[in-house]
Amino acid sequence: MDFDYNDEQKALKDEVRRFLSDVSPASAVRALYDNPAAGHDAGLWQRVAREQGWCGTAIPEAYGGLGLGYVELCAIAEEIGRALTPIPFGTTVYQFAESLLVAGSEAQKQALLPLVAAGELCGTLAVTEGPGVPAVATITTRFADGMLNGTKLPVTDAVAADRAVVLAQEDAGLSLFLVDLKGPGVTVAPLSVLDPSRGGGRVTFADAPAERLGAAGEGVALLGLIDDHAAVLFAFEQLGGADRCLEMARDYALERYAFGRPIGSYQAIKHKLADAYVKNSIARANAYYGAWALTTGAPELPVAAAAAHIAGASAYWFAAKENIQTHGGIGVTWEADCQLFYRRSRHLALILGSPRVWKRRLIDRLEAREAQNVQVDSIAEGAAT
Repeated sequence: MDFDYNDEQKALKDEVRRFLSDVSPASAVRALYDNPAAGHDAGLWQRVAREQGWCGTAIPEAYGGLGLGYVELCAIAEEIGRALTPIPFGTTVYQFAESLLVAGSEAQKQALLPLVAAGELCGTLAVTEGPGVPAVATITTRFADGMLNGTKLPVTDAVAADRAVVLAQEDAGLSLFLVDLKGPGVTVAPLSVLDPSRGGGRVTFADAPAERLGAAGEGVALLGLIDDHAAVLFAFEQLGGADRCLEMARDYALERYAFGRPIGSYQAIKHKLADAYVKNSIARANAYYGAWALTTGAPELPVAAAAAHIAGASAYWFAAKENIQTHGGIGVTWEADCQLFYRRSRHLALILGSPRVWKRRLIDRLEAREAQNVQVDSIAEGAAT
C-alpha cells in the first residue's frame, strides 16, 4: 500500500509552495504582531480563498466545492503550516466546513458550504469557556427559545469569522448551534494570545439568534467526530511547520562557523537535528495514516487522528525549540523568525485541546478497541465450541 502523494498531488503541493513563497507570509505574520486587532491578513485570505480556490478542495461539487478529496487538502495544509500562513484557513475549512459536512442538514449545507468554497465566509468553532478549562465538563453557555447566552474564549480566528459553530447546553444536553457572529446579540473582543496572527477573541452571546446543528443532545458525539477530522488536517500543518524548522536549523548549522568549523559538524548539534528528524518522520507516518483513515472512512480514524495530533504537536514543538537553540543567541531575538514558528507550534498544539487531553483520549480509545476485540474473540470461541 502506497501512503505517499501521487504525481498530481505532488504537483499541487509544489504549486501551493510556490504561491506562498511569492507572497511571503512570514512578513505578514510580523505585521499582525504589530496590529493584532486585524486578526489575519485579509488580502492574502482573498487571494487564497477566491483566486486559488483552496477552501473548496474537499467540499463536494454539489455544494460548490472542487470535490478533490482530503488527501489534496492535507497537501495544502502541509504547505500552509510550512509557510506560517496567517489566514483563518484551518478554522474555516478543517473545523467550520467539516462541522457542516458532519452534522449539517441539507438546507444548511446548501446555504453555507458554497459561501465557504467561494471564500465569501469565514467560520470558526467556539467550544472552550476559559484557558485551561476542560471544554465539555464546564460548559455554561445555554440555548433556549432560539436564543444563545454565554461567553466563549479563547476562540481562534474569532476576529475574522462570520459564523461560528457553538457548543452549548439545552434541556436535551449539550448540542451544537450555528450563530451569525455579525448578527445581533454577539460581541467579539480581541484577546492577547501567544500567536497574534491567528486572531484569538472572546465571544459573548446575549440573546443571540441561533439554529441547531445536528440532533439535540448529540453535541459531544458530533464534536468528537469533527475534532477527529480537524486533528488529521492540523497534523499536516504541524508537520509542515516542523519540517521547515528542521530545514532552518540545518541550513544555519552549515553556514555558521565556530572555532574554524561549521557548527553542524559538532555532535551537540548533529544529535539535536537527528532527534528532530526522527520525530518529524514519526509525525509524517502518523499523519499519513490519519489521512488514509479520514479519506476511506475507516473505523481506525479515532485512534489514527489522536495519534496524528499527538505526534504532530510533539514534533513541531521539538523542532521549533531546537531551531532556536541551534541559532543560539540570534535565535531568541525579535528579528529572527524562529520565535514565529515556536509560537505557532504552541498554538496548534492547543487549538483542539492540549496534548494531555489527546493522550488521554488515545488511551481510552485503544482500551475500548482492545475490549471490543476481546469480546469478539470470546464470541468466536464460544461459537467454535
